[in-house]
Amino acid sequence: MSDSSKSSATQPSEHSGRQSRQEKPPLVWSNLIFFITITILGLVAAPIWGILVGFSGWAWAFLFIFWTLNGLTITIGYHRLWSHRTFKARWPLRLVLALLGTQALQNSILVWAARHRVHHRHVDDTERDPHSIRTGFWHAHMGWMLRDWPTSEIDFDQVKDLQRDPIVMWQHRHYWALTWLTNLGVPVVLGLLLGDLIGMVLLAGAARLVISQHLTFFINSLAHTWGRRNYSDDNTARDNGLIALLTWGEGYHNFHHAFQADYRNGVRWWHFDPAKWCIATASLLGMAYDLKRTPRFKIQRARLQTQFRRLEQRLAQAEVEPTWREVFEREYQQFKDTVVQWQAVQTERVQAGAGALRDRWRRIEFRTRYRELEYRLKMQARRLSMLNRAMSTSAA
Repeated sequence: MSDSSKSSATQPSEHSGRQSRQEKPPLVWSNLIFFITITILGLVAAPIWGILVGFSGWAWAFLFIFWTLNGLTITIGYHRLWSHRTFKARWPLRLVLALLGTQALQNSILVWAARHRVHHRHVDDTERDPHSIRTGFWHAHMGWMLRDWPTSEIDFDQVKDLQRDPIVMWQHRHYWALTWLTNLGVPVVLGLLLGDLIGMVLLAGAARLVISQHLTFFINSLAHTWGRRNYSDDNTARDNGLIALLTWGEGYHNFHHAFQADYRNGVRWWHFDPAKWCIATASLLGMAYDLKRTPRFKIQRARLQTQFRRLEQRLAQAEVEPTWREVFEREYQQFKDTVVQWQAVQTERVQAGAGALRDRWRRIEFRTRYRELEYRLKMQARRLSMLNRAMSTSAA
């Protein structure tokens, strides 16, 4: 999800993404030097300074403040607003997200979104996905930024819509000046004002940056390795509550890849997704609007499709009682019938038009029919779970 490499205006060559991973391209020395330097400052120099001298309470406070703001603005702004257009934002909010996102040092919005959209379009494709997990955990985590891989070339054709956003283009043009200002200038000023210059630079500057970036990198590596695939097993993205806790809600990655237009990643009410809550709050304040939500029926349908696919594979691989196969076929037919009925209601709703839907009783009618179909899927999911347990008991 992250990208700390320098921006490039070159378009992908014809062989972009076609170079074998076995043929290692040249190192990107600027990135390599940066990561080595910031790691030494954040993970070696900062602890030594902390042991020998100590840090002020202000340094610890701003470490947490900057880390929180960086994580949230990358998640809300770079990812959900600009990369996926899951909602729209007024210019004051866009400006704040652009400025605070710069401090995370993950490249400009334009470059970040261009690569991220390619990742979603070609997820797991080692020839086109910039950080495919199939090339290895290290490559997905940060190795893709350390060498000049063809898949990392920037295709600005992916972000023509963002090129019409003046705030995005302003940040892109002044990215490196803003980076120095927010990552060095701000900690230095705070350190001078609060009497802890070195502590502020090392802790709220370097250590914060190392922690923030590597937790973000986990989305590309760990969230494609560890967790559950509840909504789709067509790609390696996984849902993991622990990763969500560390990444401001981005750990529900399987849901995100299945429904990338949804402004939520944690779709359940109890899922830890601060970015979702912040966007909803911004909507209440009039700073965000047109929030996109995936209909509950589609979410339930995706979960059931995944369950059916796995049960079908299990039935094909194991010797089970014919009764289980009959139950499976019957349940699957009911599932298909429910989907057809939902599509019919959808068509009817569209044909009714906006005028008809302003009628209160007409709205209630459609809402009731949707909920009945959602309830059917909910009950069917329970029956499939019971069938799965029954098959396991029978096999044992």
